[in-house]
Amino acid sequence: MNVRCPSCRTVFRVDPAKVPEGSQLLYDKKTDAKGVVTRTPYLVKRQPILTGNLLVNARAAPRGDMPGWEVDFQLDQEGARIFGEATTKAVGRPMAIVLDDTVMSAPTIQEPITGGRGRITGDFTDKQAADLALVLRAGALPAPVNIVADLTVGASLGQDSIKKGVQASILGAILVVGLMAFYYRWSGALADGALVLNLILLLGALVALKATLTLPGIAGIVLTIGMAVDTNVLIFERIREEMRLGKTVRAAIDAGYEKAFVAIIDSHVTTFITALALYYFGSGPIKGFAVTLLLGILINLFTAITGTRVVFDWRTSRRTLTRLSI
Repeated sequence: MNVRCPSCRTVFRVDPAKVPEGSQLLYDKKTDAKGVVTRTPYLVKRQPILTGNLLVNARAAPRGDMPGWEVDFQLDQEGARIFGEATTKAVGRPMAIVLDDTVMSAPTIQEPITGGRGRITGDFTDKQAADLALVLRAGALPAPVNIVADLTVGASLGQDSIKKGVQASILGAILVVGLMAFYYRWSGALADGALVLNLILLLGALVALKATLTLPGIAGIVLTIGMAVDTNVLIFERIREEMRLGKTVRAAIDAGYEKAFVAIIDSHVTTFITALALYYFGSGPIKGFAVTLLLGILINLFTAITGTRVVFDWRTSRRTLTRLSI
């Protein structure tokens, strides 16, 4: 194997199995314009003369005296002393710059470098000089690893959160259903039926869109439940007011839906615009929440206004009601 020695200018053959003690074979890696990769072996000393922790800075700069780029570097006080002694003894010899057992460059020492500042010249492009400066700076940034904590995160963590979110949603829905049935009686049970229909249609829409149920999505479902209940409360309270004014059940229902419609549309439109903004400007979980909320708003307008109204109309059309369980 032909090997270039960084401690002399001679190129000679070395048997990889007979590398001198205290030395090692390392390779560089160069890619030409056609993308062909070549690797050149170097015989280098195993013990480095200077390590990156003594380097203060390195940067790529254009050469002032001729075209091309160079790498300027600066050493600390200890590095300047060691490097000055080494370069004084090795003028005219190449010096290997090694990172992760790869020879990044092997410039020739032109003169003793005793002031702690030096430059690496060669046929560098701006990118090659910047890459070499980056290599030097990387060697100057040792990063020791200290184990502070040892935590294990598995897929069960997300599943556990989803499970708890679903349980919280079911508990909230049960409490809302019970309160509506207790306070508004038969009309409250009708609103509960519309709420169940709302959830079925919402889940069906999510399945059709192949959406993944996440914690923000569950939060959107819970908010939808709250809006559905709020819509029915507005309608039922309007019907109660009309009945207290002495109107018939049929007239009270018609007036209740008509007068509550404006407030319902206003609240749903403002929430819909907000959800659109979240979907447009948000990302990830925020979009998941926005999608669930958008679908919930549209479905709620159907179930809370049209769904319950159909049942009221059906019941009042069969016989004349003098009282309404509300």
